[in-house]
Amino acid sequence: MMMMAKKYRREPMPPVLRHTLDYALVILGAFFVAIAFNLFLLPNNIASGGVAGVSTITKGVFGWEPGVVQWILNIPLFIMGVVILGKNFGFKSFVGTVTLPLFVLLTSEMAPATPNPLLGAIFGGMGVGLGLGIVFRGRASTGGIDLAAQVLHKFSHLPLGISVALLDGMIVLTSAIVFSLEEGLYALIGLFATSRTIDFVQVGLNTSKNVMIITEDVNEVREAIFKQIDRGVTVLSGAGGYTDRERRVVMCVVQQNEFIKLTQTVKMVDPGAFVVAMNATEVLGEGFKTS
Repeated sequence: MMMMAKKYRREPMPPVLRHTLDYALVILGAFFVAIAFNLFLLPNNIASGGVAGVSTITKGVFGWEPGVVQWILNIPLFIMGVVILGKNFGFKSFVGTVTLPLFVLLTSEMAPATPNPLLGAIFGGMGVGLGLGIVFRGRASTGGIDLAAQVLHKFSHLPLGISVALLDGMIVLTSAIVFSLEEGLYALIGLFATSRTIDFVQVGLNTSKNVMIITEDVNEVREAIFKQIDRGVTVLSGAGGYTDRERRVVMCVVQQNEFIKLTQTVKMVDPGAFVVAMNATEVLGEGFKTS
């Protein structure tokens, strides 16, 4: 069975094609972010965090062009990140940093999709999340507040997640002061929709199950899984917490639609087996995603 699996294993993508695809994803993702910003967020004064949120506020207060403001903020932030953090953020992230404001400028004349701020927050947040998720799939970023948060994290020693939330929270709070409390609350909805959509793009709907099976009949259970489910297993060493007796644990990862068949197979072999199942949202390897 293992020989057959190797025979049909998908070859890795050539490096040139992988890099080309990454750049395409960065540009496509930046385009989606710009569309969502101009169609939903900006017309409804929804500043849901990030440099885009800052540009929404400056547009409302000073009338400054958001795309220009994003350029003015993004490029120095990118340079600051490289100099202070000493990391190689990569040319792909620089492409995202530059192209996002460009697309914001190019799509600035589009008519708003809705005057309803709630719809604007929900669909604008989802659109931004879709675009950022695609950019992350291209193994890059669009710079902005994320880089500022990393700088804050380095000097303040705050956790990175807290640093991001703090900066985004300051932007949302400012929008509530500049526009209204209601629009600040809509900005929070947009920020939540963005984060959930990024998770969806990164992980998808195909949640798998990581199953741990504690059994006295390890070999029989293993063979049954091979034959009935056609999945590989890993046998782990463990010990009983009460008896301190050595126990072996069979670990197997299956798709959602295989889980019931797996538990039935295990119970047929060993009715007394102890089975624990956990969600596994990102599984890479043979029989699952390969990249």
